[in-house]
Formats: sequence, C-alpha cells, structure tokens
Amino acid sequence: MKRPAIGISIGNDSRKKDFFALRDDYVRAVERAGGLPLVLAPGEPEDAPELLDRLDGLVLTGGVDVDPSLYGEEPHEKTVRVIPARDRFEIALCRDSLARDMPLLAICRGHQVLNVATGGTLFQDIPSQLEGAADHDPDTERWEPAHDVRVLPGTRLREILGRDHLAVNSFHHQAVNRLGEGLVVSAYAAEDDVIEGIELPGRRLAIGVQWHPEAFWDHEPNFQALFERLVAEAAVTAAAAR
Repeated sequence: MKRPAIGISIGNDSRKKDFFALRDDYVRAVERAGGLPLVLAPGEPEDAPELLDRLDGLVLTGGVDVDPSLYGEEPHEKTVRVIPARDRFEIALCRDSLARDMPLLAICRGHQVLNVATGGTLFQDIPSQLEGAADHDPDTERWEPAHDVRVLPGTRLREILGRDHLAVNSFHHQAVNRLGEGLVVSAYAAEDDVIEGIELPGRRLAIGVQWHPEAFWDHEPNFQALFERLVAEAAVTAAAAR
C-alpha cells in the first residue's frame, strides 16, 4: 500500500545566500506518522496547482516573517526579513489546498500564512504591540516547553490532542491579529491570550498551530497525533484518487 504523499514547504537558509533549508524534524514527524514526505522548494504561485495534483496532504513550515504588504500594512521596525517569493508561493499553495479540501497542517509561520491567505492580519511584533505579553521567543531547546496554551472545547485541535491544556515550545515574535475569513480560534496562550491555534471548521483538516509540534517527534510531550491525523486524512485523498 502506497503511503500518502505529504508536501512540506521549505524556506531560505538565513546563513547562506542562495540555499534552501528545512529542519529534519518535519520530515521525521511525517515519516513516523506513516506519510511519504516530499519537500517543496519555493516556486512560482502558478506552480501550486500542478504540485498539489501530486500530493495528498500539505505541511506549511516555520521561517521568517510574512510580508506585511500582503495584509495591507507597512513594515514595523521589528519586521526585518521577509522573502516575498516564498510568501506568494505558500499563499498560493494554501489557498489552492483549501479550495480542494486537502488536509493541511500549518506550523508557526505556516499558521500565520494560513491566516493571511484567508484575509487576516498579524501583529508584527508581540513585545512592542501587545503590552504585557509573555516572551514568545525564548532561548530554549527546540523541544523544550516555553509556556502553556488553553485548547478550546469543541475544536478539532481539542479532539485530536485530547487535552485542554498543553505545554508547548515557542519561537516567534509575530502572531495572528484579525482572523481570516471562516477561521476560528482553537487555542490561546494561557498567560497572555496570544492566539496559538486556528482552524477552518467544516474541512477535513485545516489546522494552524503557532508552536512547533514537529520538534517533539522523539521527545515528550508528544504531538504526533497532529501528524497522524494529517496522514490519515491524506490517505482518504489518496484512495479517492485511485
């Protein structure tokens, strides 16, 4: 039986010009869940439909800030690095995957891309724009929990993870502000109510989380249930295509 093909977006290496980069945690988490990981280098937005034709599910990964012009704002002084070509490509992937009802897991930057792709906005810098907010970008190990989140009842995230409070890692200075069309909040940071989870109801799977669940693929607490559900839903896509 063929494994469902899961596309994983890839970013630009911040240390080497003209290089792409992807943490292996994303690949390992998909593999462990039973999926076949396929890395998607940034291309042209018009490439998105043809790429998605070859996939059964999609993971949008972390990385640099989303270009604020895409949600109608000027850059904040703390928005120092954007890659417009990656933004355009991933927004096209996101919108087309939603149109197809393709299973989607959006992580950290990907969570923000999902919000922008559906017409939402972002806080460009949590420390300077949200008074009293906790530190959401601490100097910790990738798998080290940084703060707690509250998972809301009645959401897919709650159903998949089976918990109403989670300890999560955190590596971001931006966050969801105004929600995109149709999205609902599925989780808040327990200390300051920064949005940590969003989802699109009525879809087979369209979930964004602000933390990095892939970093725990071989550590506890374990968030493999997110990847397992992604692969299970992608298997339905694959079966229907045969």
